[in-house]
Amino acid sequence: MNMGNASKGTVLISGASIAGPATAFWLHRYGFAVTVVEKAPGLRGGGYPIDVRGTAVEVARRMGILPRLREAHIESRRLTFLDADGSQAAVVHPQAVAGGVEGRDLEVTRGDLADILYGAVRDEVEFVFDDSIDELTEHEHGVDVTFRSGARRGFDLVLGADGLHSRTRELVFGPEQPFHRYLGYCFAIFTMPNTFGLSHEVLIWNTPGRAAALYAVKDSDELHAFLNFAHPAPPREILRDPEAQRDLVARTFAGDGWDIPHMVAALRHADDAFFDTVSQVRMPCWSSGRVALVGDAAYAPSFLTGQGSSLALAGAYMLAGSLAAHRDHTAAFAAYERETRGFVELNQAQVGEGDAALFPTTAEALEKRNNQLRGLTTLPPATGRPAHTALTLPEHIEPVEHIGDRPGNG
Repeated sequence: MNMGNASKGTVLISGASIAGPATAFWLHRYGFAVTVVEKAPGLRGGGYPIDVRGTAVEVARRMGILPRLREAHIESRRLTFLDADGSQAAVVHPQAVAGGVEGRDLEVTRGDLADILYGAVRDEVEFVFDDSIDELTEHEHGVDVTFRSGARRGFDLVLGADGLHSRTRELVFGPEQPFHRYLGYCFAIFTMPNTFGLSHEVLIWNTPGRAAALYAVKDSDELHAFLNFAHPAPPREILRDPEAQRDLVARTFAGDGWDIPHMVAALRHADDAFFDTVSQVRMPCWSSGRVALVGDAAYAPSFLTGQGSSLALAGAYMLAGSLAAHRDHTAAFAAYERETRGFVELNQAQVGEGDAALFPTTAEALEKRNNQLRGLTTLPPATGRPAHTALTLPEHIEPVEHIGDRPGNG
């Protein structure tokens, strides 16, 4: 395995989903020796559709992966909104709702994006699967890491790209609760058989405070199912209890019509079900000493914005570029945050607590939304929302001297 030139320092990245491999790609290009540790035994699959929009499309172009992403583009052709009884409320072009730009912005499955990122970097970067960070001890010249497996290694820097419930963030900044901004909803996602014969389309069912969606990715015999509901306080006590999660969903949707009983039953038997709160991560600072956070670990915008993966790709580019352009990690982390925070906050501000446009909580708001949907043309708008494209990517330059060159590093 080609580990690259270690003269610019050694970096451990926790998390091999989106932000981790993207950051690893750029750090390797700038001459760092990179190790990625992932607690799962392999790349996480999961075909739930995600968006790559605006600035993130330019990051993908600079990585050379844009052709692969275009090949993987899902191209949902129709978005049908249903009333509580299953009758049709509106039919629109998906881009008209997403605020994206047809022909430029992309929708791919999460698994495809992860595969493409991993493929772009796996031969240059060390990946350690089925392990995770257990302890971090920072000292003057680096960070000593103890892994769950018992292994111990030293690195110049550690980057947490390990998601909404980041272990790296917990170890360095403490419990997640102060940083999580609950947006008033819970959700479950899972797969179920495509008994509807749906193709290249999405169905979204709504009643005040509850929603369901079925995504047909291309012509698959499998649907990506989604159940979302307003909940007054985050049910933290059940986040590690799958049976209690299924019970809460079943109670919440009891008595609902359309295909909801079938979906709730499918959730009971799904082996890929995922349940969580709809939350953002808002931190006063994204770094501490030799440890920094990127992607959802630092600034999850929530899936309601559709910008989680895009922020991860853009943040990875900005973080790695800052480390390449500054010989001191403190200055690099400060520059990363200074140059990226405005973009992050603009995207997080796209949704407030309890006011997700697609998931109204009152009958009045639902009727208003449906009227707005009926007024949309079937063609997407000419331009995307400014938040998607509000970051102009710098062209990073590489100075000669870097973190690993200084005495005591390596």
